[in-house]
Amino acid sequence: MSIVSQDYEEYQSAGRIWGLVPQERIRKIKFDRPSRAIIDRYLAIEDLTTTVSDVLDSLGIIGTVPASYLKPLSTGHRVVGPAVTIRNLVERKTPTQGYVDKDFIRMSTRDIYYLAEPGDVLVTDTGGNLDVSNMGGQSCTVAQTRGLAGSIVNGAVRDANTIRKLDYPVWSAGITPLTGKFRIEAIEMNAPVQVWNIRVEPGDLIVADDSGICCVPFEHIEYVIDQVEEITANEAHMADLIVKDVPLDELRPLFRKRYDG
Repeated sequence: MSIVSQDYEEYQSAGRIWGLVPQERIRKIKFDRPSRAIIDRYLAIEDLTTTVSDVLDSLGIIGTVPASYLKPLSTGHRVVGPAVTIRNLVERKTPTQGYVDKDFIRMSTRDIYYLAEPGDVLVTDTGGNLDVSNMGGQSCTVAQTRGLAGSIVNGAVRDANTIRKLDYPVWSAGITPLTGKFRIEAIEMNAPVQVWNIRVEPGDLIVADDSGICCVPFEHIEYVIDQVEEITANEAHMADLIVKDVPLDELRPLFRKRYDG
């Protein structure tokens, strides 16, 4: 029996398998996650994604999506947490025919919510499709109840007013009234996905705020926050000198250190 099958049986016994997505489409159930202490260090940073993005640049990692492409449904949220993932594809059959044939609904976010741990961030990839919804108000209610920190949607969502009232953090490529039922199908869970131009693996750290989202590969999570904290401290010192209107000769070395490495 494979490790995923063993984990599946364990979660089924614990009442954590919703069952809409076939077991063979779930690539991982258990995987390493960063500690709460690490996540809290990220959350303590004011200009979060901007500084994380700079460190990812220094590592040669494409890991940032601007809010120009994936916008927060409500501003003012800051989210940090390990990724759980879904990849969807559009159905071949028309939705009308799906209703007529009484097909089984093959889209599902609920399966992933019950496989996830509190503090996880759902990352859903539907290829940037803006026509149909990946999730709505009821789905986000389940996510919030299960303790997820937020959702990143490479596609569209619906029930925007309800989601805003829930105060559940969502970043999406668009908003639509069209349901995803009979229109999209969950192909894989907890496998690599693409969000705009970045790759996200289960367990990677998702960092999101009003400026956009960043994905920090799991193996770089601690190094990135170490660098972010150092940069933030240096920036605070430089800001203090600027406010004090010190001579430029004092500012130039700090500027060079920040941008020239």
